[in-house]
Amino acid sequence: MMIPRQAETAVRQKLLQSPVVVLLGPRQVGKTTLARKIASDWPEGAVYLDLERPADRLRLDDADTYLRAQQGKLVILDEIHRAPGMFEVLRGIIDDQRQAGQRSGQFLLLGSAALDLMRQSSETLAGRVAYLDIAPLNIGEVGPAGIADNTLWLRGGFPDSLLAPNDAQSLDWRRDFIRSYVERDVPMFAPRLPAETIGRLWTMLAHSQGSVLNQSRIASALGVANPTIDRYIDLLVDLQLVRRLRPWSGNTGKRLVKSPKVYVRDSGILHALLELENLNDLLGHPVCGLSFEGHCIENLIQAVGNRRVPYFYRTQVGAEIDLLLEKGGRPEIAIEVKRSMAPSPGKGFALACDDMQIEQRYVVYPGTERIPMRHGAQVIGLQELATLLLQ
Repeated sequence: MMIPRQAETAVRQKLLQSPVVVLLGPRQVGKTTLARKIASDWPEGAVYLDLERPADRLRLDDADTYLRAQQGKLVILDEIHRAPGMFEVLRGIIDDQRQAGQRSGQFLLLGSAALDLMRQSSETLAGRVAYLDIAPLNIGEVGPAGIADNTLWLRGGFPDSLLAPNDAQSLDWRRDFIRSYVERDVPMFAPRLPAETIGRLWTMLAHSQGSVLNQSRIASALGVANPTIDRYIDLLVDLQLVRRLRPWSGNTGKRLVKSPKVYVRDSGILHALLELENLNDLLGHPVCGLSFEGHCIENLIQAVGNRRVPYFYRTQVGAEIDLLLEKGGRPEIAIEVKRSMAPSPGKGFALACDDMQIEQRYVVYPGTERIPMRHGAQVIGLQELATLLLQ
């Protein structure tokens, strides 16, 4: 089964506007499948090169000559981080082809590490490149495919995990995925950082899913200096495996929590790190509520895109908003997540909304019925709210 990706429209639009589009996302998230689909019907034709294949790397021994010979076509370079010097070559080709009349749709570059690519390309391709992120499959994409909400929550959104024949095979795929990142990708992207320690940190973050980051406790457990934890978490964030959700820090006259919350972004990877194979395992585990919270937050942040900035809000006395969406510097939407079929907004949620005068208040729960509640809040299902935020 091939599930249509919401990112496809955005990629095609960017290719019509910019000479280079960089599509960033974790391994196995569907970048290659999406790129091949675009290549299959690109009007002027397309060339696909996988820089992990020796034969394709050999074609680029004289990259300038080879790529200039493809003028007029869309050239797709997969795993672009394996050719760090390529951006300097691309700059001259792009400028020459723009002068020749091909002002857009020259290159589609696929990569797995945001920071690494941004550092290279921002220096050489400024004004020529557009960036897009692609995340694992979300509730808006799998809903029309008839995949149950709990299946997406349990297995996560990586296509091979989500579409596996059964839960056991899905978990096996995710175990292999985690091992591959720890043994292969961490040493490649950060050769000076200890891969085994990064793997232990990843598991520790899974056990404290959705908690306010306590760097001192983690540093003590791992036997490293406190500032070192920042570098380790930075790597997992840059690999798009972990989300660091910042606290809102505007002026409300309240004492606010200033440390970020940290989430393992894909719920399926979270469950694999905790060795939770099926729904019964998950529902009986202490992480269940925070896993659902992280699952909802990740889906809603994907839905809102770059139209609003996500935060959480918490005061020292307990007023709290799980997800706060800001637009133009003004808090606009407040969201609380409840893993209950009979949810009600907490007193702390109502106080926090009142503090910031937020009118759009939602409580996300596992059901589908939309129910008005006290304090101006509405109980709403995840898929319906994600659809509202897409608009």
